[in-house]
Amino acid sequence: MESIPPPVVVTAGGDSGPLVVLLHGRGGDEERILELSALLPETSFAAVRGPVGNGDGYAWFENHPLEGPDWSTVAATMAWFREWLDDAAGTRPVVLVGFSSGAAFTGGLILSDPGRYAGAAVLYGTLPFDSGLPATPGRLSGLPVFVTQGEEDEVIPAELSARTWAYVTGESGADATAQRYPGGHGFTPASLRDLSDWLIKTVAAAG
Repeated sequence: MESIPPPVVVTAGGDSGPLVVLLHGRGGDEERILELSALLPETSFAAVRGPVGNGDGYAWFENHPLEGPDWSTVAATMAWFREWLDDAAGTRPVVLVGFSSGAAFTGGLILSDPGRYAGAAVLYGTLPFDSGLPATPGRLSGLPVFVTQGEEDEVIPAELSARTWAYVTGESGADATAQRYPGGHGFTPASLRDLSDWLIKTVAAAG
């Protein structure tokens, strides 16, 4: 892939305590995902723009129309993200909140280095099982992980949703919270309420 541009980041809330990092879906951007912060508990938020251009928006890794995700590019973008994060967060606890392909990127980050994070929300997405990252038994032991899925989601393949659910709630060892909601590939009032409740508990425990 081409050279990765410098991070573009927008923030909300304070600048101390645990940091909640919001990761948008494919074709989204940092401004749109930051709108979530107004619906979530008051804390420190940072929304990062994916480094890969995708139409009028951005993505976290290359995606080919016929072949699907190009997981060979995710190692570079994860390293780019970690360099930004280590500088931006320092020693502060970090909670990841990823939507759709941002959820897959979140999954890659926690599988790559589960001890770096205080929690992760995998929202309407799937873990990147085909990326070569270690989805082994006990890999996420004790890590708070929140999974949301839409019962009529036509974007995420059903078999990957089922595999993500089974792994997170089972052999991963995560401290898992998993919910399915009526509807498709997007937030509902109930899923936003449950995300807010989960974040309150996770941020309080991290802080």
